[in-house]
Amino acid sequence: MDTAPDILKVSILGRDSIHCGFHLIPYIAHTVLTTLPASVYALITDTNVAPFYLSAFEQAFAAEINKLSSTKPRFLTRVVSPGETVKSREGKADIEDFLLLERCTRDTVVLALGGGVIGDLVGFVAATFMRGVRFVQIPTTLLAMVDSSVGGKTAIDTPAGKNLIGAFWQPEYVFIDAAFLETLPEREFSNGMAEVVKTAAIWDENEFTSLESHAPLIYAAIRTPSTGNAGRHISTRSTSQSLLLSVIRGSIYVKAHIVTIDERETGLRNLVNFGHTIGHAIEAVLTPQMLHGECVSIGMILEAEVARGMDILKQVAVGRLVRCLRAYGLPVSLADQRVARCPGARNLGVDRLLDIMRIDKKNSGPQKKVVILSRIGATYEQKATGVADAVIAKVLSEAVKVEVDLSAGASLGKQHVKMATPGSKSISNRALVLAALAQGTCRLKNLLHSDDTQVMMVALHELKGASFAWEDGGETLVVTGGSGALQVPDAGKEIYLGNAGTAARFLTTVCTLVSPSTAPDAGTTTVITGNARMKQRPIGPLVDALRANGSEIAYLESEGCLPLSIAPKGLQGGVVRLAASVSSQYVSSILLCAPYAREPVTLELVGGAVISQPYIDMTIAMMRTFGVVVTRDPGTDVYRIPQGTYVNPERYAIESDASSATYPLAIAAITGTTCTLENIGSESLQGDARFAVDVLARMGCKVVQTANETTVTGPKRGELKAIGEVDMEPMTDAFLTACALAAVAQGGEGNMTRIVGIANQRVKECNRIRAMIDQLAKFGVQTKELDDGLEVYGRPFNTLTRGASVHCYDDHRVAMAFSVLGTVVPDTIIEEKRCVEKTWPNWWDDLENKIGLKVAGVELPRAESSTAASSGMPSPAVTASVILIGMRGSGKTHIGMLASAALSRPFIDADDFFESKHNIGVREFVRTNGWPAFRAAETENMKEIIQEAGSGHVISMGGGIVETPEAREILKKYGKTGPVVHIARDIDDIISYLGEETARPAYGEPVIDVYKRREPWFAGCANYDFINDPDLAGGEATNAEIARFFKHVTGQPNLAENVALGQRSYFVALTYPDLTPALRYIPDLTTGVDAVELRVDLLRAPDALGAIPSLAYVTAQVAALRRATSLPIIFTVRTVAQGGAFPDNAETDAFELLGLALRLGVEYVDVEICASEKLITDLASRKGFSQIVASWHDWSGKMKWNEDVVRSKYALASRLGDIVKIVGKANTLQDNFALYDFVAKASAQPGAKPIIAINMGVEGQMSRILNATLSPVTHPLLPSKAAPGQLSFAQIQKALNLLGQLPARRYFLFGNPIAHSMSPTLHNTGFEVLGLPHTYALLETTDVGEEIRVALAAPDFGGASVTIPFKLDVMPLLDRLSPAAEAIGAVNTIIPVVEGESRILYGDNTDWLGIREAIRSRAPSIGAPAAALVIGAGGTARAAIYALQSIGAQRIYLFNRTTSKAQALVDAFPDAPVKLIETLDAWPAAGPAPTVIVSTVPANATTTDDATSGAVLLPLALFDSTANGVIVDMAYKPAETPLLKLAKSAAPTWARVMGVEVLLEQGYVQFETWTGRRCPKHVVAKTVLEKYFAS
Repeated sequence: MDTAPDILKVSILGRDSIHCGFHLIPYIAHTVLTTLPASVYALITDTNVAPFYLSAFEQAFAAEINKLSSTKPRFLTRVVSPGETVKSREGKADIEDFLLLERCTRDTVVLALGGGVIGDLVGFVAATFMRGVRFVQIPTTLLAMVDSSVGGKTAIDTPAGKNLIGAFWQPEYVFIDAAFLETLPEREFSNGMAEVVKTAAIWDENEFTSLESHAPLIYAAIRTPSTGNAGRHISTRSTSQSLLLSVIRGSIYVKAHIVTIDERETGLRNLVNFGHTIGHAIEAVLTPQMLHGECVSIGMILEAEVARGMDILKQVAVGRLVRCLRAYGLPVSLADQRVARCPGARNLGVDRLLDIMRIDKKNSGPQKKVVILSRIGATYEQKATGVADAVIAKVLSEAVKVEVDLSAGASLGKQHVKMATPGSKSISNRALVLAALAQGTCRLKNLLHSDDTQVMMVALHELKGASFAWEDGGETLVVTGGSGALQVPDAGKEIYLGNAGTAARFLTTVCTLVSPSTAPDAGTTTVITGNARMKQRPIGPLVDALRANGSEIAYLESEGCLPLSIAPKGLQGGVVRLAASVSSQYVSSILLCAPYAREPVTLELVGGAVISQPYIDMTIAMMRTFGVVVTRDPGTDVYRIPQGTYVNPERYAIESDASSATYPLAIAAITGTTCTLENIGSESLQGDARFAVDVLARMGCKVVQTANETTVTGPKRGELKAIGEVDMEPMTDAFLTACALAAVAQGGEGNMTRIVGIANQRVKECNRIRAMIDQLAKFGVQTKELDDGLEVYGRPFNTLTRGASVHCYDDHRVAMAFSVLGTVVPDTIIEEKRCVEKTWPNWWDDLENKIGLKVAGVELPRAESSTAASSGMPSPAVTASVILIGMRGSGKTHIGMLASAALSRPFIDADDFFESKHNIGVREFVRTNGWPAFRAAETENMKEIIQEAGSGHVISMGGGIVETPEAREILKKYGKTGPVVHIARDIDDIISYLGEETARPAYGEPVIDVYKRREPWFAGCANYDFINDPDLAGGEATNAEIARFFKHVTGQPNLAENVALGQRSYFVALTYPDLTPALRYIPDLTTGVDAVELRVDLLRAPDALGAIPSLAYVTAQVAALRRATSLPIIFTVRTVAQGGAFPDNAETDAFELLGLALRLGVEYVDVEICASEKLITDLASRKGFSQIVASWHDWSGKMKWNEDVVRSKYALASRLGDIVKIVGKANTLQDNFALYDFVAKASAQPGAKPIIAINMGVEGQMSRILNATLSPVTHPLLPSKAAPGQLSFAQIQKALNLLGQLPARRYFLFGNPIAHSMSPTLHNTGFEVLGLPHTYALLETTDVGEEIRVALAAPDFGGASVTIPFKLDVMPLLDRLSPAAEAIGAVNTIIPVVEGESRILYGDNTDWLGIREAIRSRAPSIGAPAAALVIGAGGTARAAIYALQSIGAQRIYLFNRTTSKAQALVDAFPDAPVKLIETLDAWPAAGPAPTVIVSTVPANATTTDDATSGAVLLPLALFDSTANGVIVDMAYKPAETPLLKLAKSAAPTWARVMGVEVLLEQGYVQFETWTGRRCPKHVVAKTVLEKYFAS
């Protein structure tokens, strides 16, 4: 060995056994051989590390062994598979078998060369082999260096969890060779930095402070290769290398110190698990896509928030932790796109994470143990602290609600609150810019710690304009200014600003001050960008002013919005003219930077009234404090700014945020309590400080305001006054708070509060005026939009709709304003709770800890989708509006209206919007102004529509919207985060339609030419295609496909339910070359299955010659199949090598077809993992809400399920897909047992994907029977089986029954009389068709007595239907009722449910589902009807009201001859819009006529003959014959009741539903609930109706 390297040693357990340095391989070999004599040295590594370092170790050990004069030991190496899967009992046994085979004895020394997996695994082998042998840790990842290699913990994973079997076994040495990190991927380095940051956070604030400020220098050490062994000796060690080694050693020292005190983890050692309680739970769900350190990083922030919620940790510490982790490229939120792209992200539910946390070694009993920080560098206790589930759940939940008790005498929080709000966002951002541009050092006190200020600090750091450090535990920010010297960021580095509008506007001008950089890696321009919403917010007026002054600024995407590219030319100065009617921030941006212009600046504000003058005055006042005096010409909007350099004051105190102050003051106002806010008073720089005096006092509050303090006492709850008109132009951000109060304010003219002067709020984080209108509507509050504001019509607070779920548009002001309203409206849910992090990150904690109102977490329903996995359709796609494009005549309006009904979203037709805005028809506009003017106006309209209705709408664009490049770019940009759907229709159909259409202007050229020009544009702008083919099966099938398709593209895909539930699921593979002739057989072919596979490789057009079907032919086949079945489609292009027919050499064609499947909204796409991984990952990035079945087939018969090759294929498929599919070939029965064992182990892994595992051939049929996920089945009607050995669905069910996996169940109908019931026919027919071994029988008894009790208690009881007279009497025998059964007050379905080891009886009511489905399927375009009618007031009427309420009926008229019974029914549904009526020939207050009518009275109780007495007379006026509606008569007989007969003649366009059809619909629901299988409706309905009409 050459000269000994310079080593830093760390002591642990009394020994200097941890050696740190650079390029240590020769030193390691020498030290091990000379201090640990042995007969065998066995080095274990993995296939990732071996190519880099194994050869060097072999050479080093060989050289040292050759120097030995005594008996020479053996040096062995073993290379194992990489990744967590090897860290198992099998992986351990494999190494042990190797050591035994090599005749290793107890003096063997085992060396672990690799990351944490290798260290844990090999360490456990060493701990148990020969009852313990010596071992050495040589970690190659940063994470292993600072964490797993230190402390002697060794373990393997089991199906029950990670690291549950292991031992404490201390290594003889730990060699930390930091040079290994140069070959480590940067993501892995960041992964390790999470542990470094964690250690500093719990133990050493000074070290944490160093980490905060030195991220670039630390990264430089790994990005710069240390050639020639540089760093081995101190003399050759660079500054960055020294810093890196110091950081590693410092982190190891803390852990070694803790381990020395608490080796066996009885208390103190728990501290190193900060971030791990929650982080491990996240990792269990997201592994292997997310790394350990990334999950712990998120866990640290969430656990810090737990500490903050417990009122132990301050927000400043949370903010510092966030900034530090972000500096090392680590995620800090579950909303991070790296998380969202993971397949398991949809499983990150609160209950799921809490359940995983339950199995944690730190826990004692049921309470979770969490390491609670008290400040940076210290913990609350010297051990983990017990934390209640509710506290953790609140942090994990994406939504919250204020728990309100409105009962008399109940507490509404603290009666007198005294608090301070966070620092002002406006002042904080201005102070950061001023201090950074100034000379000298400034200490900023009370700086807002939020997303916005973090963005600003990071940007100023990237521009190298200032340095930042923290004092007083993070309470003071020390800014060392750069005197205006700024540099272009490194090449390729963009400054990302999120949705921080203030930062975007200020930095636009700041970036003009930048000077060119001479650094070799510097960029040529500064690029600033933001998130999707930021890219819609205007910045044009500011850019126009700067360009006119000589600055070079380019728009990189849409004109007038970010991203911007800004050349480093400096600011010219002189006269600058700026339009300031949109945002005062434009003015402040130029003011702040003007002193650094080449000439003194004269700023002239033009273009109308200046908005938000107080904020301009604030900027000028702050500039004066920093040494620059701005003058304003009297009586004008002209400002003169001299040249100069700001001088930092020694200290600058930032006053509290006046906009944020409005929320606690408003809570006092609305609840009748008192709130005193410090640091906000009459001398505030902020206009919003006037809110208390100008708004709350007028509403009836007592307001006392001094120079620096404001106190508000609200009137008695419910007595706030509506105040008529209020001009909020000086305090525009506070208008949302005023709206929340106005919603419950009364008095004056119509309880109206008119808020004006706030037009600029339409271009904030969202269109705030529209947001308040839309969200207040959910509470039943009426509003009216004005040009510069809105009117709010107040109502008594106790009449507002409870349980509203408020969408916040990622806008902090929306969330906090509605939290005010939530203090008096119970169960108000505030979605997107984290958007408050922009200005008041700890708002929800302060609401509870300081204001005294209980806040609970709420888990929102998750879209059943694969948003998570590499989607390209990030989470906004769920709420993003759907934009429809396509040729005029393609059906956009018709389909759009049906889609809007299916999604319960408003519909906007762009042409109607155009005509409404311009007060002229499109045809007339084109005739008057010409096509170019129309296209320009149309594009502007589209921008406005997207800005105002970019969420929660269905929007149909004009056919020519793609004609201009600007419009196409807007659509493409929108398509990155939301669905753009091309409505495609055959050109001949379009030409035929346009020949009759006269409302739109003529093209002036042949339609076919227009079509050919636009088609590629439509394809390029859209990310989805919907095929509108009128020749396909129409009516219900088309309507159902519209609903399915548009739910798919908005995050509600029609995935196979049984797969998600972990129950047995099946698919049938269609092997036809052309599906068209077989479409009529689809109901039979798909009986019992959960999905249908389209074998695209087998498709052949009748006139096609090649083996590759055309895109058009495949599109037509998918469209035809969609109209024939509602089942999800599995789209498969199987290659020849994998057992299919698609050419192996046509990979590009295959992926073009798979991409087509995604555009068509196919639910599952089968992707062969033997394909190019680049193509697969590219496909995954575009998959939206489809799921990928990652498949691999081995037809050779040589594959063994217990071999490494299968494990590696499984790992690859699991990483690339949402569902894993592996298919082999069985030669013996034993092969099926091996498969079953493999699946059991794979499925037991944390976060395991569903797996399809099949053995082909006759010998493999058992595997098809036992496979649980999407087993492929065949059918006698198919032309051929898709694979050898396939069985039919019915065959598998019979086999499962024989194997004891599907026990026979008995089902019953309870009631009297029931002899003529159709239920046995319905259910037994279904059982027979599906091959299920169950039976359904009548149990007619005189009462709910012993016979029924015996049936319910029988072990083979499967379920029961209940009819009159037992729907109420049976309820006492049940353990639990569904919400529907409780609301309706009757049970018609009993379901045995297994919970743990016990069985309970669950009562439900499916009558309402039968009614709802009858309405939806017959009249899907009705959507939420404006009015509906229920005739009758009995039990079935209750089900009808419940059904109508569920579809959103806006009015429900109720008619019954006995008014008292009807009134009782109204009282039973206090939240439903039920209105009693006394006649059927007129509607109250000239209200809308019903489009849904449900009669629940016997047929003989109705008549159309006015001479008949004692029956309800049905008048002709009952029906609006001009509308399309649906009539449901619940009477069982006769088939044609008087009501249905009248409807047939008086309203022939109305759909008519017989009572027996409703019976079928509710029976289908019962069947699926009991069996988990869809009822074979086509056979069952035919059988039941034949019997019904025969009787």
